[in-house]
Amino acid sequence: MDKIIRCITSDGSIVASAIDSSDIVAAAQQVHKLSPIATAALGRLLTGASLMGAQLKQKKAALTLRVKGDGALGSMIASATSDGNVRGFVQNPNCKTEYHSNGKLNVGKAVGKNGYLYVIRDYGTGQPYNGVVELVSGEIAEDITAYYANSEQIPTVCALGVLVAKNDGGAMLSGGMLIQLLPGADMQTAVKLESNIKKLEPVTTMMAKGISLVDMCKMALDGFNVEVLEERPVHYYCTCSKQRVEQSFATLTDDQLRGLVNSKGKVEAICHYCNKHYLFDKKEIDNIIEKRKSKK
Repeated sequence: MDKIIRCITSDGSIVASAIDSSDIVAAAQQVHKLSPIATAALGRLLTGASLMGAQLKQKKAALTLRVKGDGALGSMIASATSDGNVRGFVQNPNCKTEYHSNGKLNVGKAVGKNGYLYVIRDYGTGQPYNGVVELVSGEIAEDITAYYANSEQIPTVCALGVLVAKNDGGAMLSGGMLIQLLPGADMQTAVKLESNIKKLEPVTTMMAKGISLVDMCKMALDGFNVEVLEERPVHYYCTCSKQRVEQSFATLTDDQLRGLVNSKGKVEAICHYCNKHYLFDKKEIDNIIEKRKSKK
């Protein structure tokens, strides 16, 4: 079962989160039939969104990350709730997989270095907060780090990894870390943290060695007293429903809605996040239109 661990140093200078998102990424791969490179790219975005979403304090809050680069993958979206559950999709799930000379997946090329990372925080109480930064590398983790530095002025280290099997392209291990200096942290703290980070192995390497999420955080915060704030399970979870699909029809005119009815007298809607199909028959469409009229 996937989970997130959140820790803080006893002096309140650093907060660190770590996630095992292996099941989340495997679920996304199965739902969207992702190629190996799409699995790695979307998997990183889902992992990062889950870590960031879990930081939201409001229960009904949600966070959405959208990456739009000039690579073959096209747009990618990951949306997380404040409990860390996440869902997402990629425009080109069958993107061709390319590798670096060292055998690692070339995620940066597939995403593209020219483009933007959009961050949308919806606290459920008014207008959502929108932030945007130019992509740094298309590798996702570096782009999230740049977002925090440029848009929120929070010194942040983000590490994300997806280990994909070379024989069948299946997702084997996925995880990430998000480490941030809090207000009041001094230069000595920053230097010590930077030294620790340089010693860390990639997240999936540590996971493959059986290192726990708590121990990953303690390794990153070596030399500090560490307290565990919380541990929570997280899942690939879609919030779609037939009612939500019906609500989305509000953006269509009556004629546009009638025009959706196919030759079989049905309207079929497919969720981008989970590929679930919803069917409305002509009578249901007529009822929706009548409800509109009665409210006018």
